[in-house]
Amino acid sequence: MSGFVQIVEFRSSKQDELQELADEFAERRSRGGMVHGVVTQDREDPNLYRTVIEFPSYEVAMENSNSPEVSEFAARMAALCDGPPTFRNLDVIYSMVPAAVR
Repeated sequence: MSGFVQIVEFRSSKQDELQELADEFAERRSRGGMVHGVVTQDREDPNLYRTVIEFPSYEVAMENSNSPEVSEFAARMAALCDGPPTFRNLDVIYSMVPAAVR
């Protein structure tokens, strides 16, 4: 199994504005090679978010990250955050799929 996952952790008290920005970005842009993405909110710390994005490879993810659209989105998102985001870049070595889904 190969693939790549990027986790972006950030804090913000401006959830509504972040959602509007994400919706605007999604309407203007194609998937950029992304396979799947999820935005999560921490139950114990509601201003803490993690975005988990799956790509087919590290190379595709970096090509996506370097695009002008993503750079603009990241700058606008950073302005809504309560500090800089933390990035985790992970190679997928194994993927589990429940038997009922196969």
